[in-house]
Amino acid sequence: MDDSALQRAAKDHLWLHFSQHGRYTGDGPDHDVPIMVRGEGVYLYDSKGKRYLDGLAGLFVSQLGHGRRELAHAAAQQAGTLAFMPLWSYAHPPAIELAEKVASYAPGDLNRVFFTSGGGEAVESAWKLAKDYFKRVGKPLKHKVISRAIAYHGTTHGALSITGLPSLKQQFEPLVPSTFRVPNTNFYRAPVHEDDREAFGRWAADQIEVAILDEGPDTVAAVFLEPVQNAGGCFPPPPGYFQRVREICDAYDVLLVSDEVICAYGRLGEMFGATAIGYQPDIITSAKGLTSGYAPLGAMIVSDRLFEPFASGSAMFAHGYTFGGHPVSTAVGLRNMQVFEEERVLEGVRANAPAMRRTLERLLDLPIVGDVRGEGFFYGIELVKDKATKESFTAEECERILYGFVSKGLFEEGLYCRADDRGDPVIQLSPPLVCTQEHFDEMEQILRSVLDKAYALI
Repeated sequence: MDDSALQRAAKDHLWLHFSQHGRYTGDGPDHDVPIMVRGEGVYLYDSKGKRYLDGLAGLFVSQLGHGRRELAHAAAQQAGTLAFMPLWSYAHPPAIELAEKVASYAPGDLNRVFFTSGGGEAVESAWKLAKDYFKRVGKPLKHKVISRAIAYHGTTHGALSITGLPSLKQQFEPLVPSTFRVPNTNFYRAPVHEDDREAFGRWAADQIEVAILDEGPDTVAAVFLEPVQNAGGCFPPPPGYFQRVREICDAYDVLLVSDEVICAYGRLGEMFGATAIGYQPDIITSAKGLTSGYAPLGAMIVSDRLFEPFASGSAMFAHGYTFGGHPVSTAVGLRNMQVFEEERVLEGVRANAPAMRRTLERLLDLPIVGDVRGEGFFYGIELVKDKATKESFTAEECERILYGFVSKGLFEEGLYCRADDRGDPVIQLSPPLVCTQEHFDEMEQILRSVLDKAYALI
């Protein structure tokens, strides 16, 4: 199809995810569906030949960038050898080898890898495992889950129930009961201890203990937390936060689930976010960067303790997915991990992360930029009306300025990233892990140009 035929077919037949299709009603370039046809390195190219810096790594996914022939070759070679075999009582070499590789990087005794098709399925699997595990060890009332306000954990009914974004949940209610929210770690808008990051972190962690006691420790199964919370614009944990959470979970026999669908596989400079920040979870949920986007794959990584009730006799975790651990996907994942090692990708992130921070922090001289926060190659830029008061945008201003001008303007200037108002208005940046200073500079220059103009619209 040529570009005009692609546009017509997209508008007539393709249902886009999380998209307002009304934006594409009508003719002319202002109503075109953006269609990407090629990727090369850290750049994307659309159907008209225009180039864009991939400032979001697709969707926090494309760790190694685009056009990596070795990953495409791994997929083709595996498809020509064994295209499909489920992991339902059977196994195949790429799943076995990738499970061993992932477990070798996982912290502590997280030695068992349960493959899924993606991140939401990994979260769903973790909640089901938590409930099943506690029933098998004689604590059948433990089924409730605690998570943080504004946090996003997925779109399946269980994962969406754990999600802390009311606007995403209301149209799908009733959801799975027994989930509860606690404050997140947004220090920029801390309700207490706003001048003491460590004290704020202790307070935020202690709210998890309050929630456990409110519900009854014998009913709470797990706490789901991201190492750096995505929704709301990259909330890093304050010093000591996760250490205190670990103490609380141990005291009440509650599982700590590290949701690393975004933060795993190099995003924070280590293979796992828990390792980068320094805490020991009971379960890690992951996906996205596991294959650098060259095939769909997720993984739940579990401690030996949680696997033990299923290790003998007739016990079975009655859960699985047709495409979980797909041979082609796991072959790609294994080659992806090998490239990480061959090219010292983690070392590169750690070396370049300070430069990314410094470059983005230049934007703090703009009156519309209230905060720049994040870790590794994962950042949020919060936009405000007034830096002194931290006054945020109204709903009308978010629609008119954040989406109507900023998001559109950044894309037109050649930067693919994400404008988001789940919480306060932010721009999210999460580029491929192979980016260097020249790409950070390009991001900053485009952001500066567009945000400078955006402030005049307030």
